[in-house]
Amino acid sequence: MTKPSIASRGAHAAPDWRQAGFTLIEMLIAITIGLGILAGLVGVLASNAGNSRSNDRTSELMTNGRYALNAMKQELREAGFRAYTWDLPGTPGPWTAPASGCFGAEAGASADAFLSNIVQGVWGSNNANPFDGVGSCIPAASYSIGDDVLVVRRLAVTPSTVLAADTVYFHTTYERGQLFRATGGAPVPPDFGASRPLASFEVQVYVYYISPFTVSATEVPLVPALVRMALRPDGTMARELVASGIEHMQVQYGQFTDPNTQYFDTLPGSSSDPLAQAWTDVNSVRIWLLARNATPEPGYANTSNYAMGDQNYVVNDNFRRQMFSTVVQLRN
Repeated sequence: MTKPSIASRGAHAAPDWRQAGFTLIEMLIAITIGLGILAGLVGVLASNAGNSRSNDRTSELMTNGRYALNAMKQELREAGFRAYTWDLPGTPGPWTAPASGCFGAEAGASADAFLSNIVQGVWGSNNANPFDGVGSCIPAASYSIGDDVLVVRRLAVTPSTVLAADTVYFHTTYERGQLFRATGGAPVPPDFGASRPLASFEVQVYVYYISPFTVSATEVPLVPALVRMALRPDGTMARELVASGIEHMQVQYGQFTDPNTQYFDTLPGSSSDPLAQAWTDVNSVRIWLLARNATPEPGYANTSNYAMGDQNYVVNDNFRRQMFSTVVQLRN
């Protein structure tokens, strides 16, 4: 067998096993493009997350503010409701005066006088807490200084068919009405003889104000809230949360002065005086509420001026806020 020549062996030389690939420059370019795309995606995600947080904060403001305003509107629409009669209520009886309640420092003020003054459908103090005395209902530490206080009194819209022990009721006919309450058992309505109709309505009293905290003064962070003191069955007042995140409240009271309604920051007469005529002439109530987020928002600056009633609230911080206002016409 003859050996292949050198030329023929050269024609069948061993192949070059080196593999083709990216050069270093190509890899650097690809990495740079990939990082650019990734940075863009991260920016979009961060922007969407920021927008989502801002939307959540705005939603929080709207929810709290609208709920607080609607809660007050519902009570105010029924303020002063006394069922069948418009005569001045008679002396309460049988009557057990409450041990504590809401009353100021004016002459004749007491928890008993405040509770029984259902002739006053609304009453309010301007930029001050009148109920911070011993045994009264709004401790100074629970009140946000400089905000208004609003009192709403009314009867339940439907009569009670079963009378609960210790609860305050108003027994009424077309001719007259009288509060009554007993302790240690179911109360007995006053005897109005053959007068008709006869019905007993539960008395409802609320005192609205702004507190610097929602739950307690030790909460972190402190979140202001609209709260109210509500009449309990034992005749005393208990704190109830209306809406968290409400920072300020201002209220004005409307009286008809021909040819228009004029609004006042407050009116003469105490919250315990049934003969304070100025308050019984109120036909509408104007309310401003300022809602605030629970926590500050990084990167957001609020330097707004909020004009509410007779107050201007100037802020310089990182909280989002929203102001809500309305006018409520009193039905009664």
